Order: sequence, then C-alpha cells, then structure tokens
Amino acid sequence: MRNILIIGGAGFIGINAAKYFCEKGDNVMIYDNFSRKGSKHNVQWLKQKYPSQLTIIAGDIEHPNTTLNHAVSEATHILHLAAQVAVTTSVKSPRHDFMTNAIGTFNVLEAVREHNPKAPLIYSSTNKVYGSLEQLPVKEESTRYAFADKPNGVAEDIQLDFHSPYGCSKGIADQYMLDYARIYGLKTVVFRQSCIYGERQFGVEDQGWVAWFCIQAVQNKPLTIYGTGKQVRDLLWVEDLVSAYDLAFDNIGITAGKAYNMGGGTPNTLSLLELVGIINNHPMISNKISPGKGNTRPGDQPVFVADTSKFRQDTGWTPRVTPEQGVGKLISWVYENKALFE
Repeated sequence: MRNILIIGGAGFIGINAAKYFCEKGDNVMIYDNFSRKGSKHNVQWLKQKYPSQLTIIAGDIEHPNTTLNHAVSEATHILHLAAQVAVTTSVKSPRHDFMTNAIGTFNVLEAVREHNPKAPLIYSSTNKVYGSLEQLPVKEESTRYAFADKPNGVAEDIQLDFHSPYGCSKGIADQYMLDYARIYGLKTVVFRQSCIYGERQFGVEDQGWVAWFCIQAVQNKPLTIYGTGKQVRDLLWVEDLVSAYDLAFDNIGITAGKAYNMGGGTPNTLSLLELVGIINNHPMISNKISPGKGNTRPGDQPVFVADTSKFRQDTGWTPRVTPEQGVGKLISWVYENKALFE
C-alpha cells in the first residue's frame, strides 16, 4: 500500500487526485493551507467517503517547517500541486506569487532531499513557461486561432520564455525540479500543464475558465470574454491528468528527471467562443449566455496545444474524455451543487 502525500491536496486537482488514490486503496495525506475557495468543502466531502485512508495536515510551504518535513518523511510518493495559480494575481501581488511558487517549491525540494530522497516527486508546472509563443505563426479561422505549422501542438523542445511574474515563479520551480534530479538524483517529474478542468473546480474569472463559464451559465450570471474569444487551449479532464500522474509514478525509472507537456492534445481543443456554443447547447442551460467583451490580458497565448507524444511514448497514456463529454459532466456537477456557488 502506498502513502501518497499531496501538497496542495485540498484544491481542485489535489482533491481529484486524492479521490483517485483512495479509490485505488492507497493512504493519502493532504497537506494544504486551505486558502483556496472550496478547499475546506472539498476535504469535508472526501473525508466522508474515505475516513480511514485520509489524513489532513494544515500547513504552508512558504517557510521550512517540521510539519512539512514529517509529512514528506512518511510518504512513498509525493505530488506537489500547491501554488498561486493566476497570472492576474501575480501581476498584482508578485511577492506573494514568488514566495508561494518559487520559494515554496524550493522548500518542498529541500524537504524531500533531506528527509526522503528516494520518493518520486511530481510537480505541476504550466504551459506559461513557454511565454506568449510569438515566434510560432498563428492563423485565424472563423471561431478560433490555430498554429499555422504545428499540427501536433507544442513539444518540450520549444525554447523556455517566462512571461509575467506567474510564468517566472513557476518557471523557476520547474527548472529547480529538473536540476534537483540532475544534481541530487531526486526522482522528480515535471508536468507542464495546459487547461485542466473537471468536477470540484471552483473556477473564478482569473483562473479555471472552463469551470467559470459553466458556473456563470448555470447561475444565469454575466460573463466577459477578454480578447476576441478565439483563443484556443487543449482541454484535459482532471481524471485523465491524475491517471497520467499515476503512470508517471509507475514508470519512474523512465520518467524521472523529465519534463512533459500535458494536456488534451490536438483532438481536444476548444476556443472560448466554441465553449460558449457547447454550453448554450446543453439541456440544463435554459438562458443562453451572451458574453461581454474586454481587452486582451497580458501574457495570454492566442493558442496553446500540448504535444503529448513524449509522455505517451514513455507510458502508453492517452486521454479518454472529450471536451463535449467533460463540459457536460461539469455543468451537471455545478447544477447539482448550486448552493456551493451562492
């Protein structure tokens, strides 16, 4: 039986990962500062389902501490998901962003190096480490932008180009993870994630756009699209992401020390405008949404699609849930849990 430590485990991805590993029969430790909206409710919900397998630890990663060290020492496998997650927030509060993402990750790495160096450690990075990708030609179509000459999306050999305080802080953490594998032999794996969405996601306007659109639509509240709405991302259902984490653990002899672009890939892309169309066609949405318009946000890539072939070749992974299926599931979950969003 594995002891899985999920740092930032009360958040959206963390709680879905915790559920997945509990269902597999593992023991799960959730380490979180509970600053994110919905985090306490997430833990309450999961604790009712798996009371004997779940341990909840309140703590922060911004400073070295014995609580973190002890949790790390007890783990057989570690997921580091704790982060400040919004570009806009990083622009407003760059110090907080740096302390959480860069210093916090350094503290996690040091805890692992000093107290449990043999444990596999997966880090949740971001496609923002590649910057705005201005060097890649983009073509404009009727409802979306698309790469002009990258039909399979962005591979890991694209030059890193940190944009925004968020891109810089996550990029620093990303590189430290890889370097601790080189210098200290830690079994670190970096996932540069695209658009992850799913149930138990308390999306807000600045982060978690698929969930945010669904939440606003179900509540019949206004939405704003920043830019043309033709911006494209590859969507990955959260359970497909967590299965990739598990495969990375299972294949750690191959995956350790590597960075992987992780998303739904070319078959699972949507623009903002196309998402609105899917939402408006859902039977639970009686009042069709008609978003307002705002200026393009700084650092917003017109297109990001992850080329996931490297991870597929190393592990055999492939996503299973299409955007149409996932958005339908997410709308149903929001509808069934309206009280959480009031």
